[in-house]
Amino acid sequence: MRSYWFWLVLALLGAFVLQAHAADTRGTVTFKGLPVPGASVTASHDGKTVTVVTDASGAYAFTDLNDGPWTVSVEMFGFTTVREQMDVRSDIAPRRWELSLLTLGELEKHMPIAPPAPQRATQPAPPAGVTAVSSVSGDSLRPDGAAAFGAEPGLLVNGSVSNGATSSFRLPGSFGNNRSGGRRPYNFSLVAQEQNSALDARSYSLAGNEGAKPTYNNYTGAVTAGGPLRIPHLLRDGPYVFAQYTWHRVSTAATTSALVPTAAERTGDLSGQTTATGQPVVIYDPATGQPYLNNKVPVTPQAQALLNLYPLPNVAGNRRYNFQLPLLSSSHIDAGNLHMDKNLNTKNQLRGYFNFSSTRTSGNNLFGFTDTERILGHNGNIDWLHSFNQRLRLDLAYDFSRLATTDTPYWQNRADISGSAGIKGNSRAPVDWGPPTLSFSGGSGIAALTDGISAHNRNETNKVSASLTWNHSGHNLAFGFDFRRQQFNYLAQANPRGTLTFTGTATSKSNVPGSGSDLAGFLVGVPDASAISFGNADKYLRQSVYNAYVNDDWRLSPEFSVNAGIRWEFGAPMTELKNRLVNLDLSNGFSAAAPVLASAPLGTVTGQHYPDSLLRPYRLGLEPRIGFAWHPNTGGSLVVRGGYGINYDTSVYPSLYLQLAQQSPLSKSLNVQNSTVCPLTLASAFNPCATTTQNTFAVDPNLKIGSIQTWTLEVQRDLPWSLQWNASYLGNKGTHGMQKSYPNSFAPGAGNPCPSCPVGFAYISSGGNSTREAGKFQLRRRLRSGFAASVAYTFAKSIDNDAVLGGQNGGSATLPAAQNWRDLAAERGLSTNDQRHLLSASAQYTTGMGIGGGSLLDGWRGSLYKEWTALVTISAGSGLPVTPYTAALLGGTGAHGSVRPDLTGASIYAAPVGLALNPAAFAAPVSGQFGNARRNSITGPSQLSMDFFMSRTFRLRDHWNLDLQIKANNVLNHVAFGSYVANLQSTQFGLPTSPNSMRTLQMTARLRY
Repeated sequence: MRSYWFWLVLALLGAFVLQAHAADTRGTVTFKGLPVPGASVTASHDGKTVTVVTDASGAYAFTDLNDGPWTVSVEMFGFTTVREQMDVRSDIAPRRWELSLLTLGELEKHMPIAPPAPQRATQPAPPAGVTAVSSVSGDSLRPDGAAAFGAEPGLLVNGSVSNGATSSFRLPGSFGNNRSGGRRPYNFSLVAQEQNSALDARSYSLAGNEGAKPTYNNYTGAVTAGGPLRIPHLLRDGPYVFAQYTWHRVSTAATTSALVPTAAERTGDLSGQTTATGQPVVIYDPATGQPYLNNKVPVTPQAQALLNLYPLPNVAGNRRYNFQLPLLSSSHIDAGNLHMDKNLNTKNQLRGYFNFSSTRTSGNNLFGFTDTERILGHNGNIDWLHSFNQRLRLDLAYDFSRLATTDTPYWQNRADISGSAGIKGNSRAPVDWGPPTLSFSGGSGIAALTDGISAHNRNETNKVSASLTWNHSGHNLAFGFDFRRQQFNYLAQANPRGTLTFTGTATSKSNVPGSGSDLAGFLVGVPDASAISFGNADKYLRQSVYNAYVNDDWRLSPEFSVNAGIRWEFGAPMTELKNRLVNLDLSNGFSAAAPVLASAPLGTVTGQHYPDSLLRPYRLGLEPRIGFAWHPNTGGSLVVRGGYGINYDTSVYPSLYLQLAQQSPLSKSLNVQNSTVCPLTLASAFNPCATTTQNTFAVDPNLKIGSIQTWTLEVQRDLPWSLQWNASYLGNKGTHGMQKSYPNSFAPGAGNPCPSCPVGFAYISSGGNSTREAGKFQLRRRLRSGFAASVAYTFAKSIDNDAVLGGQNGGSATLPAAQNWRDLAAERGLSTNDQRHLLSASAQYTTGMGIGGGSLLDGWRGSLYKEWTALVTISAGSGLPVTPYTAALLGGTGAHGSVRPDLTGASIYAAPVGLALNPAAFAAPVSGQFGNARRNSITGPSQLSMDFFMSRTFRLRDHWNLDLQIKANNVLNHVAFGSYVANLQSTQFGLPTSPNSMRTLQMTARLRY
């Protein structure tokens, strides 16, 4: 049904875009081949006269001339008038008009002769002892009409400087809206914005149970004021000041659906457990290898203590989602900014700003845990601009910013859940109290148990910059550099309570398909993997970032310009104030590993000496850039643009170093898989294992910074009926992208090929690459008679073998890892942002414009109808890629989510009723081998959204205005999902997930002075 809505709206939009009833007539006015701006072009026909003025390029356009003979004249002061009759039709070519200068004699004939100056009335002499005072009125200094000027013939342009500026021959300052007493020097506004749950649609429920609609209210207010700062008797000519204060009081509610253990399952009765295909599950005792009778398993005390944190089901009749809860969150935000600008003299200007923001948020999760966060940020700038002359200008600036974040989880200083449950090995500090994270990936679909982590972080940046601009002989040259010193101060642990992963392997047999249950493994107290990282809470990371550039905006001719330059960027690897960084010194082939510390950066395996940052700098960040714009036909509207450039990503380091600062021997860091050599239990899952390295993370010391090459080509042309089309091509090529792998890991079920080799750590390298190509076509109708519209279609394809596009999360612990560390090229597949098709459209209409739009309405009808603006935007696109995976762990590691299934040859999208994906299209890989399904081989759910916006300005009295706005997001109340559940063993496989927000309505009022 949603497709019908979309195509109906799109058809109406297309009809609006194509509507028109007159031809476009275009041309240019030149003198000796150079454009003449400001020339008047007049067309006359049957008593109708239309006049337009040429723009800066000498071009003009008539958009409302009917076909037929028209008399066209071109006039410009100082030039001869050109007049000609021409036949206007829709296919007429743009006309070029060449002007010639008037002779001196002809010029004198065209000069206006002003009337003589009026005689000043004589005044009687003042009495004795009285000083004579000129009686010059304001009207004589600011005459209202040209007849009062009394000026002699001349070429003085209205608005230019005259020696008689203070005499009775002074011209009125009306050019450029420079009238005295016109604009008020001060401005003020008051903004109020309201959003209430009563006007919003109900959140979408994955469980299919609407339930009670939660209530909430969002309010935003703001006040702004600006004007010159003047203090009587103290400051007469102060700086221009603009100040704003904003406050937000926001509360939201989003319905979440999940699967929680039933009352029977809490007692160990798992007789109702089935596989993703609905077959009964066989559960084996990890100690004896024998199946449990009727799938009834014992429950350990540790499991029982953690089960008590789970809510009971509240949705009946749904085996995939049996619990639903509205998640409530609230935010209080106060923000303010102050801007100041002062012209010290004709050559110097000083300006600056200061901003602050205070945010307090709280929100609950599925288990009723309410976490809070406080964020306080402020930043400032001071900028000095100096003009040496009209062509040379210097800009010096200093910037400062600071951000403080405090996260308080629910269980902090409240209760030691792990200690009470008898779980050992994780942090016992009161700020880290709470349960360990439980992850169920074996197919049951049970929701993960989790809570936030305590943090107290302070980040600060100081920046100095300088730029110099020079205009010379058609060149606009710019030179500049800046230096940033960044501080990242963290008081937080990475994973202090630990993570326990249950895949069902512990309660299964490799030769019995469909055996094992992740929930059973939890109940009997045998995790399949564990991970933990804590011990070095305070971390003080430092980084310096440099860049310098030179750029030239070169106007070769009125038809062709080039913008070219080169930029150098260097983000130095980070250091820690107390040299508390740890990496792994690795031999070739990863056959041996040993920790190397920043305090003693000498590798014991390779003998290499490392810098105190442990990563070597990459200083070759040269970024050439060039772009051009070409107007092939001066009299036409065709414009061709293109460009090429390289950009480096200098933001890769923060997340990498945050993990390098939380490694053994400075911290306790483990990533262990359950095995006969390293048995794990709920009571003691966080103990070191002799066969697993105690470091969980390592980075290639020669890591290169990723870069992307971009090339573009764009063609634009005007069409009749106020239309414009645009076709563009964009290509990207990324190199040195980050890749994540687990060295010495092996396929599930295979034997360890190198028992003596280090295993259990993630390794970050820079061998990734990516490509993206996109073509876009856009048709736009300019605003005419109150109506404007646009429709654009983009076809794109993106492929990569990177772990992530962009560097901000490059070192994230949840970054997807390669399936086979020996074959990183096999990771090449569709990018996570590959949206193959995207269609976007918009339509805008303003009432009271044009004859047919009601511009002649007056009185109360006109006041009520005119100046309303409505805007509709539509976006429809194909889905984003999804990677299928199995519950199996990479051999020798505790990493899950990397092993992909085999393809069976069945259609992926020939799904049974109730599912979007076909489970029969995939199968678990053969034991000891990796799956052959490619990364991102599933196309996710299609996207469709439609938003609506309406506004009007009510002009009140005495410079007061009231702006009203109404904004509706997802006005069709259409649900679009972000992805599918892609875990092959999960009972929820093939179900859509991550629904978008349903319709919301927001109203804003702004009072301006």
